[in-house]
Amino acid sequence: MSNKLAGKVAVITGGTSGIGLAAAKAFASEGAHVYITGRRKPELDAAVAAIGPKATGVQADSTRLDDLDRLYEQVRAAHGRIDVLYANAGGGGMVPLGEISEAHFDDTFNRNVKGVVFTVQKALPLLDKATNGASVILAGSTTSSMGTANFSIYSATKAAVRNLARSWVLDLKGRNIRVNTLSPGPIHTPGLVELAGPDQAQQQGLLDYLTGQLPIGRIGQPEDIAKAAVYLASEDSSFVTGIELFVDGGMVQV
Repeated sequence: MSNKLAGKVAVITGGTSGIGLAAAKAFASEGAHVYITGRRKPELDAAVAAIGPKATGVQADSTRLDDLDRLYEQVRAAHGRIDVLYANAGGGGMVPLGEISEAHFDDTFNRNVKGVVFTVQKALPLLDKATNGASVILAGSTTSSMGTANFSIYSATKAAVRNLARSWVLDLKGRNIRVNTLSPGPIHTPGLVELAGPDQAQQQGLLDYLTGQLPIGRIGQPEDIAKAAVYLASEDSSFVTGIELFVDGGMVQV
């Protein structure tokens, strides 16, 4: 690796599997000390072990403001700053219009919008102390730019995230904090295949269907997103802010 993140302090929420874990491994391999969060301690401990000595795990739920306070106090006490914040935690399920419950709506918006808002807002004092300016990366999705059957609530949350990035760039003008949205297409993660339910044949059917929608001809891997996250976290993107970087195999580009 090229040590593009040497000496940086990074925080990745939802870093125990999938894209978050791949990004944490990539950040650490590029020289950063990485804090990851997860709601379940066994998975958190396993992820820290997989990342290596440059990782610190903090059991936290991004929808709980007291958990965020505890996370940032630990970072402040040990390092005093955050150079890179990847607000990656979130998720959602497929529910068609006509069957959307209040619980589904609240859970999805809490995880994908409320969690992102307060993950970033509560980090601001530490981001202001970043060594050479801070990078904030928000987890977007191609679903914010297209219609997806049975996925309207999740898609709406990701459209909200895209606008948060646009607006926060203006709110933070002059504070040397960049904000960008990283929007994956279909990525082979547990969260994706679980949308099809527990049946392996149905899961494979979903992967096959999505592959057929992608001009590049394959499903993405978490490492594909991690490489893009390193770019947004590093000095390579020092003049990049407010963008939506699609890493989607061409899904919404043609």
